[in-house]
Amino acid sequence: MRHSTSIIPQFFVTASQKCPYLENQKERKLFTPISKKNGDLINNTLSKQGFRRSQNVLYRPACTHCVACLSARISTKKFIISRSQKRLLKSNKFIFRECNHTKANMEQFNLFTKYIDTRHKDGGMSGMDYSEYKTMIEETFVNTRLMHYRNKEGELLGTCLTDILDDGLSMVYSFYNSTAKYKSLGTYMILDHIKFAQETKQAYVYLGYWVKGSLKMDYKASFSGTEVFVKNNWVPLKNFSNKVSISCYPIFR
Repeated sequence: MRHSTSIIPQFFVTASQKCPYLENQKERKLFTPISKKNGDLINNTLSKQGFRRSQNVLYRPACTHCVACLSARISTKKFIISRSQKRLLKSNKFIFRECNHTKANMEQFNLFTKYIDTRHKDGGMSGMDYSEYKTMIEETFVNTRLMHYRNKEGELLGTCLTDILDDGLSMVYSFYNSTAKYKSLGTYMILDHIKFAQETKQAYVYLGYWVKGSLKMDYKASFSGTEVFVKNNWVPLKNFSNKVSISCYPIFR
């Protein structure tokens, strides 16, 4: 008798560890592996339910006493660009996007390590070597691309590992030259993803998690049309953050 691998995902929970966003909190994650057989199907399905991809794993927070981390996405139909965002696009008008297949090289890795050392020296990716970076970029079972951002001289300013979902773009991980003369490259890359999604008639740009009370995540609230995943529904962030207390939501419905 032949047995085939099931495409139904199996879920696991990590042990508690220090929360990287909120002081005096512990984090746990609910996660499931991604296989070659179910890659795009499970990535599309679970991304709509608040999960995020990290290499060949999809995960969602499952903390015991806290539900502050909420998956966020921007509705490209509801997004209205602000005056400051228009100025940012104008000031960075000589930055150009390349959409490439996922192939690692030393140019990217050097920019990545500089970004980590400057912005996230104490983070989980600190000390990553080239082989680990190559694995993160190239070993994947989903439809994904590398978005490179260069100036007119060809210098690499930023890169984003971006999944192509059936309803949008998911910004898995981005890094950039934070010491360059160009303004707010992180925000610029998000604005460009919104533009790219609109051009390709995609409904959403998935940003990762928004954490109320975390200064690291405040920038996500500056984009109009941002929604967060709460109690199995996507709701406008502006309504949620103004009227609802985080603590009233259970982890699972």
